[in-house]
Amino acid sequence: MLKLFLKKDKRMKVNRDSSNITRISFIFEGKVQGVGFRYFVKKKAESLCIKGYVKNKNDGSVLVNAQGEIGALESLAQLCLIGTPYSKVKCIKKKQKPIENLRGFQIFY
Repeated sequence: MLKLFLKKDKRMKVNRDSSNITRISFIFEGKVQGVGFRYFVKKKAESLCIKGYVKNKNDGSVLVNAQGEIGALESLAQLCLIGTPYSKVKCIKKKQKPIENLRGFQIFY
């Protein structure tokens, strides 16, 4: 899908290089449940055009399965370190995964 942005009445195409797309599974540990962290991740991921999902794990951590441009995934990880006013990320684990046909970004319960 090609996005168009208007700038001074001219349309500029955003180049989507599929070789720059990757999927990473993040696990965020710390105070990340019950503080609006999943909703924060969803909002930031959508703003960065990242596809995937976020869900709570039984051990108190949060799993984020994210697919998008490498720079966007790095930005998402940095934003998640900041998190919500009540969250506190103590550790991030990440693992690269094979690309999937994902649509949108969802919160799983």
